[in-house]
Amino acid sequence: MTTMKTIVIGSGGREHAIAWALARSGDINEVVCIPGNGGTAVEEKCSNVSANIHDIGSIVDACVRELSGSAEGSFVVVGPEDPLAAGLATRLAESGIRVVGASHKPAMLEASKDIAKAFMKKYGVACAESETHTDLTSAIAAVNRINGPVVIKADGLAAGKGVVVAPGPEEAIRALKSFMEEGSLGSAGRKVLVEEYLQGDEISILAAVSVTPETAAAGKAVIQPFVTARDHKRLRDGAKGPNTGGMGAIAPVPELDDRVLEQFRTDILEPTLQGLISEQFDYRGFIFFGLMLTKDGPKLLEYNVRLGDPETQAVLPLMDFDFARMCGAIIDGTLASFDFRWKDGYVCAPVAVSGGYPQAYQKGMPIFVNRAAVEAVGARVFFAGAINDKRSSSQASPAGPLVTSGGRVLAVSAHGTTLEEAREKAYRAMEAVSFDGMFYRRDIGLPGAAVSGDL
Repeated sequence: MTTMKTIVIGSGGREHAIAWALARSGDINEVVCIPGNGGTAVEEKCSNVSANIHDIGSIVDACVRELSGSAEGSFVVVGPEDPLAAGLATRLAESGIRVVGASHKPAMLEASKDIAKAFMKKYGVACAESETHTDLTSAIAAVNRINGPVVIKADGLAAGKGVVVAPGPEEAIRALKSFMEEGSLGSAGRKVLVEEYLQGDEISILAAVSVTPETAAAGKAVIQPFVTARDHKRLRDGAKGPNTGGMGAIAPVPELDDRVLEQFRTDILEPTLQGLISEQFDYRGFIFFGLMLTKDGPKLLEYNVRLGDPETQAVLPLMDFDFARMCGAIIDGTLASFDFRWKDGYVCAPVAVSGGYPQAYQKGMPIFVNRAAVEAVGARVFFAGAINDKRSSSQASPAGPLVTSGGRVLAVSAHGTTLEEAREKAYRAMEAVSFDGMFYRRDIGLPGAAVSGDL
């Protein structure tokens, strides 16, 4: 196959992991990250191109410019949800660019909780019961009828801040007033879902999707799940403290059995696939199933129309196949016959965050990485909230002159034959990383570490 150029849209740890996976392919000779981060700037075969990720037109122009004259088969991978919801994948395809990313209509399965719930109900996907409200008074009445634990969800995209698990009416009503009356989430919170609280353990299943009217007609439309993963949302050890964007992940989830996975396939994955086909979506990208394992079987909490973060940093190192070729199969409609193979063992990926996160935190703290110590245990660092400090070229960091620029700064991913070995390697490598105010959980992957005990 002719060597190709690829573009990765986004700037987080997920995008660093995607760029790393693409760069490992012998088919790829260059990976351009738009806008990328300090980690992608120094990743092998990778470079960054500055652009405003919220300006879809400028992103399309940059992709057209970067892929001009590139080999046939070159493509773009869209990482985050916001540009997908804004129609970036659709715009790229209209410009003649091969793209891995949900088109605008299926992207609404993440961009609107109400649309997603209506889709689940229409196609019989196992999920929590819910009501949708645009009026504060009726929403409060729904909470009072339940009179117990309840989940309040803002309808729109809210950067991980739109879901409140409330132990009772008082907390739920406070969240409703914040979203609907005070406008804390802007337009995202004008419509809300009052949803049944499900008891159980959460897991994530990322998957590749290749669904078009053409693949459906040929019987080749497919959702291909990856290995299971588990995110750890709470800030502190023991699943205490506020929710975050994710304090670490493991893959696969050790306690799952074939019975649960078969229930997921029949009750969630297959109805979802049939729904995508029936809606005649053009969906060539990734999907994330956020699941709760209840006493009645797995129930779907949410769809994300992209890979999860930090789950991606735990899942992709387990690939025993060519990620770039899989992306080509997604685009070309041959995913149903693609040979997915996974390494034995586990990956543990704890996340290091800035002091004060998820509230106010400082930026611009120099990041120091002892690369030799990280490599000695076979781990690797995926950067997220890190940029190159152009003010200094003398910083003594083997990873380059990096400073913090976000709340979640990096993840350290390590593979082991057992989960215990993966944890031990990951935390040894984490000790080789430092920046002022650095904080991380020390129990990622331990039994019960992802189960909240303070509802």
